[in-house]
Amino acid sequence: MTAAATVAEDSLILDGLTGLLRDAAGEAQAFVAEARGAVKAKITAGGKIDRKLADAEQHSVHGFGWYASYAELMTQVAGWASALEAAGKFGETEALLAQLLFAEYANQLIGGIPMNQGEMIRPWDLTADQATIQKLFTPALSRCINEGGGQAVKSRVAQLVAQARGKATVEDTGLDETFEMIRDQFHSFAEEKVIPFAHQWHLNDELIPLELVAELGDLGVFGLTIPEEYGGSGMGKTAMCVVSEELSRAWIGVGSLATRSEIAAELILTGGTGDQKAEWLPKIASAEILPTAVFTEPNTGSDLGSLRTRAVLQGDQYVVTGNKTWITHAARADVMTLLVRTEPETTDYRGLSMLLAPKLRGDDAAPFPTPGMSGGEIGVIGYRGMKEYEIGFDGFTVPAANLLGGTPGQGFKQLMATFESARIQTAARAVGVTQRGLELGLNYALDRKQFGGPIFGFPRVANKLAMMAAELMGVRQLTYYAARQKDEGKRCDLEAGMAKLIAARVAWAAADNALQIHGGNGFAMEYEISRVLADARILNIFEGAGEIQAQVIARRLLEDGN
Repeated sequence: MTAAATVAEDSLILDGLTGLLRDAAGEAQAFVAEARGAVKAKITAGGKIDRKLADAEQHSVHGFGWYASYAELMTQVAGWASALEAAGKFGETEALLAQLLFAEYANQLIGGIPMNQGEMIRPWDLTADQATIQKLFTPALSRCINEGGGQAVKSRVAQLVAQARGKATVEDTGLDETFEMIRDQFHSFAEEKVIPFAHQWHLNDELIPLELVAELGDLGVFGLTIPEEYGGSGMGKTAMCVVSEELSRAWIGVGSLATRSEIAAELILTGGTGDQKAEWLPKIASAEILPTAVFTEPNTGSDLGSLRTRAVLQGDQYVVTGNKTWITHAARADVMTLLVRTEPETTDYRGLSMLLAPKLRGDDAAPFPTPGMSGGEIGVIGYRGMKEYEIGFDGFTVPAANLLGGTPGQGFKQLMATFESARIQTAARAVGVTQRGLELGLNYALDRKQFGGPIFGFPRVANKLAMMAAELMGVRQLTYYAARQKDEGKRCDLEAGMAKLIAARVAWAAADNALQIHGGNGFAMEYEISRVLADARILNIFEGAGEIQAQVIARRLLEDGN
């Protein structure tokens, strides 16, 4: 027994738990490695992966992405547990959360992983080879299933979650003291400046107050990952995750304010000229200017290579014509990272360029006062506070010097370089939304009295909370892993995609289950959980819809070594 404390008398604590977790994660990874060949064979023609075959086999291809993501999450949780044990911090809470998560995910590996509410992927969807499937019935995974997640374990986890009521996290996250100090700072800020007001802002469909934006700027939120030489803090993506978690816990709109600054800064840092970095990065870091990302067009969705908005060079400026949609915080932004086609003879990603396009800041009365721009708001059910817009460009001009990097045709490549950070940050936002769902569900379960006591006492209420906490711990660790990879300068598109994929589903499940705990009251707009549910739904769509994300993960793994 490696946990520091004991649990309820009838709860089973596994001896050598951290070793068991490592073995179970290894067995999951072994299945993924074996199944890879079978899935790849389904979509290969002439020795190469065939796109049409891959599209026809979407269920198994995407499902392989889910299996690989589960195996990686389990690997990271096992590593977290071992590191805590070595530091003498692997207590009862951490042990039982890991035990419960592995019991549930091991069961899902065999019985089916929910890609969403109506689509399950099962091992025989990937391979018909019985020897490969049997790798999921190996000793460690089987022990997790048989001994790790019974009712006594769930009940005790729920008790521990209740005891942690009011704390920023249920478990020891494994982060060092600096990051936890950052968490405490932004947790307190969110409790005072956001949570008491966010729901009314949502109900009124109001923009986030500029006073709050300014305060966040003073706290360094918009320059968190910008190097110090450009006025930022240079703290890296792990710090970004912690801040994004805590602000998104309060309201995803506030947690997402810095996303556009993060994208703009990353674009400029990785693709900009020296002059562009010196001009724009200090202003972004200080929140002197607010950027917005202007990429998506009507009817293109994830197919960015088919964008039609054109920019024609006329003298010393580009003249832009076209339409964009689903642009967040567009009215109040001061500068757009604007993806356009500068080579009209092209029909794919090779003719795209990125412009740093200044604009006048608008408001509700006049959202787009800049000459050559028009547009309007898109009403949405959640993720309010910055608002969504469609924009039309007709004769809108941008100085030629604002072509990112100074060389046309690099826009798609430049944008791809930002996807790792954007998806890590989105996963962190999902972690924050999950945390809030857990808190609201727990508070209601403890405070709501029925049949002589709190409804928390009913196992099916407590079990929901226990599973929320276990999955929250898991996606938090996978997200931190992706952030560490990025901070160490390693390629992490795979890890970032995995974190975003699972975290988005976990956030929706947590919000949905928390609303279920509220019963009919949860369906009333006056209750905060109604907003959290609406907010959670967007996470599986933006920054790569779940289907696209699973495909990207699978294709990367299947093509490696091709």
